[in-house]
Amino acid sequence: MKKFLSILFAALAITVSSCKKDYLELSTNPNSPISTTPQLALTGALKITADITNGGGYTMYANWMGYLSWSTSFQANVALLSYQITSATYDSWTPVYANITNYNALYKSTSEPYFQAIAEIMTVFDYEALVDNYNNVAYTDALKGTALLNPKYDKGSDVYDALLKRIDAAIVQIQAGQKAAVAPTSPGTADIMYGGDMTKWLKFANTIKLRLAIRQSNIASKTAALKAAVAATQSIGYIDATSPAYVNPGYLNSDANGGQQSPLWRNYGTTQNGGAQANKNQYQANTYGASKLTANSDTRGPKVYTTTNGVISGTALGVTTPPAVAPSKVGTGLLSSPTQSAIIMSPSESLFLQAEGIKSGYITSGTLTAQAAYNAGITASFTYLGVAADAAAYITANPYPTGGTDAQQEQAIINEKWKSLAIYGAFEAFNEYRRTGYPNDIPLSVYPGANPPNQVTRIPYPSVEYSTNPTAVGAEGAISVFTSKIFWAK
Repeated sequence: MKKFLSILFAALAITVSSCKKDYLELSTNPNSPISTTPQLALTGALKITADITNGGGYTMYANWMGYLSWSTSFQANVALLSYQITSATYDSWTPVYANITNYNALYKSTSEPYFQAIAEIMTVFDYEALVDNYNNVAYTDALKGTALLNPKYDKGSDVYDALLKRIDAAIVQIQAGQKAAVAPTSPGTADIMYGGDMTKWLKFANTIKLRLAIRQSNIASKTAALKAAVAATQSIGYIDATSPAYVNPGYLNSDANGGQQSPLWRNYGTTQNGGAQANKNQYQANTYGASKLTANSDTRGPKVYTTTNGVISGTALGVTTPPAVAPSKVGTGLLSSPTQSAIIMSPSESLFLQAEGIKSGYITSGTLTAQAAYNAGITASFTYLGVAADAAAYITANPYPTGGTDAQQEQAIINEKWKSLAIYGAFEAFNEYRRTGYPNDIPLSVYPGANPPNQVTRIPYPSVEYSTNPTAVGAEGAISVFTSKIFWAK
């Protein structure tokens, strides 16, 4: 893998040598795309998706969801702690659209069906993230370069409808390739997520499809069609412990080229010489997360957070007084190695999706019950964090409410999903919180003068849109971080 990485990086350095780039980064200018091969384009695009998903762009969600707090060793981050959020505060828009450009370039660079299908699957993954961050986004008119510099926005609900069609088309394209008399070219080692295993890509695509459907569970007018759509491909199955969606291009413990460590490590871990990465200094354990992950026979807390004499030392979001002992940071269960794989979607997330899908009638056949998927989701989380032996006792202490109401079952599933997503999956936890209202006891910031009416409901469009596409973004009206909602939100 290291040899492959060296060859890959050298090739990328040649194709992108005109400007300084991050590790394995591709061109982000749709009007001046790089010259590369489908293999290199695929590797680079997947690596960037991992950077976005596991990197520092979603730290605000980790704070709002009760996993982390702003460090008491730093001057207060007023925007974060008092919710003074403007279009200049956060920008998840630019990196995700740039990554979509990468996948679009990959799709257009080849006629090979497997490469095209993967590009489509990951484009759907990215567009879902855009809608979940911003609601209405440029879709139909996007990616047209100089032919259309000011694309209009599509309704988030319409984008979701289009994404379901694209994911189905990608599934069909892979299945056709698997049945072809002459096998299509395999992505092989260029596929740094599944190594060219297209059956696993089918499961991943089908899991994204399930997530797109369940995300819209609050929209009664769509329910019947969404259940039918899920049923049509449920025989493909979904990712689990045998097919985790993890990316690894051959991460190295090196600070060269913007850092070659795994992105979560680059976010909360250490440099190659043991110095703290920026976000390791700037964030510490949240007392809410520390409490939840050590209660009711839960042994994951000391893996999610570091400990001092076996104790997790955290603070509530907005507290500025340091704790009595050194504050806890992100723990060794999540930061096992600078070369660890980056999580795109974990088995536990998929299994909790399946639990809800079975409970709510989206998945109508298969070997799992909602209870079995719930138990498997918990077990997968404990296993990932290195405490698999403790899972059974925890499940006994926190059983699935088989005789409970639908609301009680949903609460149990989402509460356990929240725990399994700590800290790496903060954005997905934020999505599920806005969709379901669970966990329903996450505290708001206690920073003096904050006084938020409720949890943040979305972030504003970024400044770059107001300066480059003012008509389209202006048509969205005033965005409130406390009342403006994504179309699927509760």
